[in-house]
Amino acid sequence: MTDRSGAYEEARPGATGGRLTTRETAERLGVKPETVYAYVSRGQLSSSRVPGGRGSTFDAAEVDALARRTGRRESPSPTGEPPVRTGITLIAGDRYYFRGVDAAELAVRHTYEEVAEWLWTGELRPGIRFTAPAQTVAAARRAVGALPAHCGSTDRLRVAVVAAAAADPLRFDLSREAVLGGARSLVPTLVAALPTVGGDGAGGGEVASAGLARQLWPKLTARRPDEASLAVLDAALGLLIDHDLAASTLAARVAASARAHPYAVVSAGLGVLEGPLHGAASGPAHRMLAEVLERGGAAPVVADHLRAGRRVPGLGHRLYTGEDPRARTLFDLLARIPRAAPALTAARDVVATTARDTPLHANVDLALAALSVASGMPPEAGETVFAISRTAGWIAHALEEYGERPLRMRPSGHYTGPRPPQPLPAPDGAPTQ
Repeated sequence: MTDRSGAYEEARPGATGGRLTTRETAERLGVKPETVYAYVSRGQLSSSRVPGGRGSTFDAAEVDALARRTGRRESPSPTGEPPVRTGITLIAGDRYYFRGVDAAELAVRHTYEEVAEWLWTGELRPGIRFTAPAQTVAAARRAVGALPAHCGSTDRLRVAVVAAAAADPLRFDLSREAVLGGARSLVPTLVAALPTVGGDGAGGGEVASAGLARQLWPKLTARRPDEASLAVLDAALGLLIDHDLAASTLAARVAASARAHPYAVVSAGLGVLEGPLHGAASGPAHRMLAEVLERGGAAPVVADHLRAGRRVPGLGHRLYTGEDPRARTLFDLLARIPRAAPALTAARDVVATTARDTPLHANVDLALAALSVASGMPPEAGETVFAISRTAGWIAHALEEYGERPLRMRPSGHYTGPRPPQPLPAPDGAPTQ
């Protein structure tokens, strides 16, 4: 808040109950006091007026969560604003929210398609189903079918995105309605392009009018699904749809800043997602749980990881001090499925074994591994779920970025090479002058 002179009001010192003054908040975030109120105006921080005094106070836990997301040591931009403004996801207090609504509750109560619509438009559309044009699906399947048999699912998805883009002559239309229309067809196209497990590789057999989770299930496992298992998969899709500025999302926003079309934005996200520290992290967790079940306990498996100098997969998250809320939600849902009990026990055994020395909690990769192991899916299934789900999140961020100034994400490099002027290099073997 400002007075008529433009000076920022300051809460009285000595704020208690885990609350910080404006100045303390600015120091903790490493920004100017003006920027603190900019965070408030954009909904990234909440404030409370000081009873009987001037200024505001801020919840310390919420400030710390914002500091973890924005980076305490980053210098503010010349305008005093954070580099990326977003109204999509807030992570605070070991919970996360989609447009202000608890994301875990949304994912449990609503289908993936409904959560995607909420993320894109801020409107809830009960019963919505995404469908894809037959011509687009056919093009994506032909392109994916031409790949070598050993290719992974992310390879197939990247090729499917390119094929879908080539089949869409309107892909360069960046109007909101055009982007939304393309997104509603792209997501089911990606699912349809994947081969059916145990099938002929063409990917036919899913019901196009069914929900996306039901369409995706036969691309992940040959087991017949029950409703409880489909509910877990649907919730996983909803939970993973966005997580603020993860590495792949930042790449997607950079592409959108350059006004790349939505298919190219998704391609940029997929390229980063495949990294072992991002979307592919559930694969090692899957293999670990399978080994725990095979060897009858987590202790020897954890010991082998530590002996080899490897971190134990599926544990810890830089944005949460406690258990990842996505993992907690999936574990609760998996507990309702009897056949998931062995995988859940193995996951809890891993957490308990490592907790003797290091207080790390389960993250979503361990929960995805429990789902994939319990459902007879391959190790890369979690990566597939992650990629399909996050596609909608990348589109949401693209829609935001299309409304910003073009090419604003252009940092300057800190040059560390030889200082000019340097002589022209001589060809190998040629005498120098």
